[in-house]
Amino acid sequence: MSEHIAPRKLVTLTYRITDTDGLVLEQNDMPVSYLHGGHSQMFEKVERALEGKAAGDVVEVSLAPAEGFGDRDPNLTFTDDLDNVPPEFRRLGAEVEMQNENGDVRTFIVTHIENGRLTVDCNHPFAGKTVLFRIEVLSVRDASPDELREAGLPPGLL
Repeated sequence: MSEHIAPRKLVTLTYRITDTDGLVLEQNDMPVSYLHGGHSQMFEKVERALEGKAAGDVVEVSLAPAEGFGDRDPNLTFTDDLDNVPPEFRRLGAEVEMQNENGDVRTFIVTHIENGRLTVDCNHPFAGKTVLFRIEVLSVRDASPDELREAGLPPGLL
């Protein structure tokens, strides 16, 4: 009898994320694992859809921006003259760490270079998009005491 996804189970899966036009935004064919029950960075709606599933099941979940990667924030996009940007960041995809007056550090990605201007963006690349997760459950098992401890849970709790 196969185990079903429930709290405190370690779930191993592969996934694909597409946009509403079917364009593949991200695909992970290497198995990844997470501890089910709200102790991971798994989106809540995705975790709810996986509840009760077993190895071999395929689950599809649509996430609106508010349920997933959030709305785009125009305050997280900056454009400057190319001459003000160090040469090592003058390429698309370059990552630039910036610190605000509070000492918070964020990573921005160069997303646009045109007419002597360069734009960096700190929004998640999928922000503002409705996305579809297609998840294949590979295995489900009880989490070990060490895995529970790593998640900050006492092994003996139910």
